[in-house]
This record gives sequence, structure tokens and C-alpha cells, in this order.
Amino acid sequence: MLNNNYTTANLSNVPSIDATKWVELYADYLYTYAYTRINDEDLAKDLVQETFLAALEKVESFKGNSSERTWLTAILKNKVIDTYRKKSSGLAKRPDIKEAEQEQSDFFDHDDGHWNVEHRPKEFGIEQENALLNKEFNYILQKCMEKLPALWLSVFTMKHMDDETTDVICKELKVTPSNFWVIIHRAKLNLRECLQKRWI
Repeated sequence: MLNNNYTTANLSNVPSIDATKWVELYADYLYTYAYTRINDEDLAKDLVQETFLAALEKVESFKGNSSERTWLTAILKNKVIDTYRKKSSGLAKRPDIKEAEQEQSDFFDHDDGHWNVEHRPKEFGIEQENALLNKEFNYILQKCMEKLPALWLSVFTMKHMDDETTDVICKELKVTPSNFWVIIHRAKLNLRECLQKRWI
């Protein structure tokens, strides 16, 4: 997938790092990590390459407190967030908060945040452990996520794939907390509608 053209830097003071093996050991994992978050094969490959280059430049800062893979993933994660920021810049138009709040009360219980009975999603048919069905479902979910506006996709992915806090997401993507909740709400509704059309 990626060319193994990385040379070993000055690693004499670095705990057990061999940059010549990064592509072999970590490229596929890092590519999958990036692709599932940005839905763009070429950009995912570019980000992995950039991650390896950035790691080489700061290899002497690696203290061995985490595994190489965890360290490389952290670098890649920052690059993915930079990509979110670039894609979503200028898209943070203020949503109609009142309209969204009405939608929220229509679909979700005000006290516990769960779906109201009449709007509860139907079962998607992936409740059983069926690897083939899960693979198909994940493919359709990816296609549905591709239809989300860039800012919505960024917010949804950071919240539900990376488990970032609301504060971090708002800070990184420069959205207000109220806009954040509107975006999450609308992204969920959009994904639910898409999945029910394409999967059920």
C-alpha cells in the first residue's frame, strides 16, 4: 500500500525504535484508522505518509512511555483533526437553534435523551454476531457518513469514533456547545434515515 522508503534516523537515545519497519508493521492499521474517519482513500494514504515523516522528525522525543503504534496513532489523530478543521472551516454557520430544539423534543426524551417511542429506530439486523452482515452494514454506514456535510462528519466522528469530549470538539472545530448539540442531533437523524432506506 505504502512505499517503505523511510530511513533510520539518529535513534541511539530512543527506546527500541526501528523506523525501517514502520510501513510493514503499522501502515495498514494507520491507513484503516484514517480512512474510517475521513472516507477518502488517497487522503488517508497521504496522512499516513505524513505521519511517518512527522514521526521521523520528532523521533528523539519518543520516550517509550507508550508503544510505537500508540505514538504513531496519536500523531495521525492530530493530522486527522487538522483535516477536519480545514474541511469544516467556514461551514460553522449558526444553525436554527429553536428549530433544532423543537426537532430534539420531537425525537428525544427531554429527561434522559433516549428516543421517544414513536421515533425509536427499527432494528438494523446486525444484533446477531454475523461477520458478513456486519461488514455489509459497515460499508453502508460509511456510504451514509460520506453524505454528511464536512462539519457534521467531523463532529460525529470525533464524538462517536474517537470518544472526544464536547469541550475538545468545540475547541478544535471552533463550534459553540449549542451548535455542537444541534449538529450531533441532525447527523444522527440523517444517518438513521439513510440507514433505514439503504439497509432495512
